[in-house]
Amino acid sequence: MSSNTKLSEDTSVSFNGWASTGTPHLSEFAYHPRPIGPKDVEVEISYCGICGSDIHTITEGWGTLKLGPCIPGHEIVGKVVTAGSNALHKVGDLVGVGAMVDSCGNCERCNSGYHQECSKCAFTYNDSFKDGRGGLSYGGYADRVRVNSEFAFKIPSNISPAEAAPLLCAGATTYAPLKRYNAGPGKRVGVIGIGGLGHLGIQWARALNCDEVVAISTSDSKREEATKLGATKFVNSKNPEDMKAAARSMDLILCTSFGENQDWGKLISLVANHGTFILVALPDNPISFRASALTSRCVSVTGSMIAGRETVQEMFAFASEKGVRPWIEKMPMSNANGGVKHMMEGHPRYRIVLETPAAARL
Repeated sequence: MSSNTKLSEDTSVSFNGWASTGTPHLSEFAYHPRPIGPKDVEVEISYCGICGSDIHTITEGWGTLKLGPCIPGHEIVGKVVTAGSNALHKVGDLVGVGAMVDSCGNCERCNSGYHQECSKCAFTYNDSFKDGRGGLSYGGYADRVRVNSEFAFKIPSNISPAEAAPLLCAGATTYAPLKRYNAGPGKRVGVIGIGGLGHLGIQWARALNCDEVVAISTSDSKREEATKLGATKFVNSKNPEDMKAAARSMDLILCTSFGENQDWGKLISLVANHGTFILVALPDNPISFRASALTSRCVSVTGSMIAGRETVQEMFAFASEKGVRPWIEKMPMSNANGGVKHMMEGHPRYRIVLETPAAARL
């Protein structure tokens, strides 16, 4: 076992959660967390959202689980119950933890605000810590979690704890690229997929005062909901007339979803000349399209993953001010398997949030 994954446990306590060993079925699992460090906090979990990334991970769509049982969950909200001597939060603070729990804080990527690109980044689950203290990371389908307090964010008082949970991943993942590529007045923005990510992408584009907010879906069934979320136009990507009318019409497209055997060139054809296609959805398999789809019109295709610390803080402030909120369904943490099944069947409108008994104490 390497120094990054060496045993580093506080055997005086056990945390309890729901873990996968490579299948969608989760089993009860207990582990000893790392000892509390000077900057760490221990969070009693009240809510944890179910993210598509959880499903890709526990089913091994993104690769084999090599670090043993994996407790998923990286949309965590709860109260601080223990704080290290130099922690940024105090006992009793309501905080949220997103998709990463540590980085070096000193490299060029961290100093540029892209902590998620740090070579010493530790993701919230199915990862190892690289700070020299060793240990593995476990996520939020559990009763507690210990993290570097720099990656725990205070929740604005006007955002409910349950609604705050999906903002920590789905919210940050969709907000960050829209800000980076200057979505706002004068821009026509399309959002592909009206689901856990896309329904927030539409709201961000609306709140950023984009000239047009185009919801792009494979079905007319979400047309009315897209309008409620803030879309000014709707495109059914399976309707040839809709696609023809929308061709080359959007300055930015945020791709949050994709169909089986997706024709990626068809989606890229919606981008205006010199526009940008932003991929935040992560297919299990490689994607392909003709190079001429880009070169003939100077179209850019780029990707984006979660967000650095400062961007998450900015996102929460913006959501608080503009009233951006996820649409959620709450389910008990004890029925985590039911939540995963509900997610895999594509039923949520639009985000599932698991609730623990600790929620009653908030």
